[in-house]
Amino acid sequence: MSDKAKNILEWVYCIVIAFLLALLFRYFIATPTIVKQRSMFPTLKEEQRLVLNRTFRITKKMPEVGDIVTFEAPSTSKSLYTPETVDQSNPIAIYDEVKGPVSKFLYYILEVTKTSYIKRVIATEGQHVEIKDNSVYINGEILDESGYLQEDTFTESNVFNDFIVPKGYVFCMGDNRRRSTDCRVFGCIPIDRLEGTVVYRFWPMNVWGKIE
Repeated sequence: MSDKAKNILEWVYCIVIAFLLALLFRYFIATPTIVKQRSMFPTLKEEQRLVLNRTFRITKKMPEVGDIVTFEAPSTSKSLYTPETVDQSNPIAIYDEVKGPVSKFLYYILEVTKTSYIKRVIATEGQHVEIKDNSVYINGEILDESGYLQEDTFTESNVFNDFIVPKGYVFCMGDNRRRSTDCRVFGCIPIDRLEGTVVYRFWPMNVWGKIE
């Protein structure tokens, strides 16, 4: 093999290794994302740039109540429950199966064909959730949401409104309750469908900083 060919091969190895390391970092450590929805207004606004912490995929640590997370969107054709179809004893979101190694790589690793939602964790596994009287109750006690909800926020649900979050799941809602399609209509999210916890906002620069 000529020196030129060896040099080219070395560059190819370096590029492949760098690409794999970047994928591993993006999947297990952190990645940037862009807000594309109004469901978290006024906490987050459209086109803001965020950093997601993904280390929970290594530590297996559950998100906490109040955390803002992103997750894979459930199947909209199957999991938008109605008052007639809801089962409060089985409040779980339904997902379509992604088939084929190429499709799975594009969907789960590169995430180029995936739709994601960004919401706030309201309850975690084992907690009893009740939504009534324009408020959220966790294990019988009213949840203080004054730190992130606007005063005129309307919090009601005629679908999932009295249930226990199953083991290995979380219940999430948007801060902009009237404009948020969330767990109130499609059920709780399994933790293996979570993508990351929002930790920083880095754009625009005038609102740069840690997300509360």
